[in-house]
Amino acid sequence: MNESRRQILDRLRAVSREEGGVLQRRVDRRVWNQDEKVQRFAECMSAVRAEVYRTSEVSWVNDLQRILKSKGAGNLLYAPAKAHGKLLREDLSSSGIELVPYDLEVERWKRRLFEQMDASITGCRGAIAETGSLILWPDEDEPRLLSLIPPIHCVLLRAEQIYSTFSEAIDIQGWADGMPTNALLISGPSKSADIAQVLAYGVHGPKSLVILIIP
Repeated sequence: MNESRRQILDRLRAVSREEGGVLQRRVDRRVWNQDEKVQRFAECMSAVRAEVYRTSEVSWVNDLQRILKSKGAGNLLYAPAKAHGKLLREDLSSSGIELVPYDLEVERWKRRLFEQMDASITGCRGAIAETGSLILWPDEDEPRLLSLIPPIHCVLLRAEQIYSTFSEAIDIQGWADGMPTNALLISGPSKSADIAQVLAYGVHGPKSLVILIIP
């Protein structure tokens, strides 16, 4: 056995174990009220260049329209079967922004999907205040490509669905009872760093992440 391997094994053996032989790690319990969770989440997301807007049930469509126009987006990919998709059809159809329903198999419109979509919108399952992360569970109506392909990804988030920690979200939402094949945690726009540690955005996903928080 070489020296490096011996040292690693020695450190592992030295780790104290709880009864039953299972490694335990203390998880801090955050005690934040709803306003504090919203503030913490917004600060974490803003630190990584995500855009966070506080809106309302009656104004989020107008706010979305304003944001998209300011970014020069001419179309918006959406899930027509979702509740927010139905509202978009009713309220955004005359805005000058083309609404593009995601209702075809990828192979039937791959070129347009990958080359001509300006923005997309999805709902989410919630968010984590401690880390500034969105929780997405893609499904047949709102597949994963909606959040990955267009350069602008817009997300609707309800304030009461912001949890203090990841552990709290898992417990309250009952993740142990069943999960989708693609559970996503999104912490800001797509980014990557090269060997010189120069951070670049939009390398393998949306360059812009827009979050609309509804109380």
